[in-house]
Amino acid sequence: MSTPITLQTIVEHKRNEVASRQLECSLEHLQKKVADAPPPRNFFAAVSTGNGPGGINVIAEVKRQSPSAGVIREKYDPVGISLQYENAGAVAISCLTDERFFGGSLDTIAAIKEAVRIPVLRKDFLIDHYQIWEARAAGADAVLLISECLSEGQLMDMLILAHELNMTALVEVHDMEHLLRVRRHVGFPHPGYMLLGINNRDLATMTTDVGHTIRMLELVEDHCDILVTESGIKTPGDIERMIRHGVRRFLVGETLLKHERPGDALRELVGTPWE
Repeated sequence: MSTPITLQTIVEHKRNEVASRQLECSLEHLQKKVADAPPPRNFFAAVSTGNGPGGINVIAEVKRQSPSAGVIREKYDPVGISLQYENAGAVAISCLTDERFFGGSLDTIAAIKEAVRIPVLRKDFLIDHYQIWEARAAGADAVLLISECLSEGQLMDMLILAHELNMTALVEVHDMEHLLRVRRHVGFPHPGYMLLGINNRDLATMTTDVGHTIRMLELVEDHCDILVTESGIKTPGDIERMIRHGVRRFLVGETLLKHERPGDALRELVGTPWE
């Protein structure tokens, strides 16, 4: 029986991975590449004030596999899927770049950016400043920062660096302890560069419960304009339930990717606006 893949397992692997990548490509090389790169697209504006169908702003995700679901798509065309998402009204793309556990690649970001007009998030397990430089050099407009992976000091430092690179940070939390820790830093170091994500997936058991975001809303009611609910969104009923509680920003992946045409799945998910 295989050992369950936990967040700790992934982070331990990521430390070794980052060390190896630094030997392959120096920080100085990445910084030079970033200096010559075009400015990032405004991920924050796209998600917080975007104009998704029915006022529903979806960050649509591309990934080949996950520890919880296994292989999601045998025929995996991230660029083609991203184009479907854009045509179906997604306001941004989330691209899984972890290779070991999600079958992703950092190179995919540039290919997606060339094909779509909407901004792209590097979704990975970021534990080192190097990865933010790496993300910007690869063309990412935003990065995911998982609170459970970072100390408070690390999170603050990475928020500062993302801001300096004009990137949006989507700061993800799952449990109440981390939400309370992150909540006091919303808008740091400058408003307009940070979104707050609540992950409905329990990182210990890998199970999802869309009611989790709703139960946490009391702690973030002043920040609903930057709140993104993540994981477990499967039906129009889930969307409707969230909207009734004032949540209109969603990160959705697995539900769409299991459909033969992910763009059609996105249309079905958000095609009917609720008043």
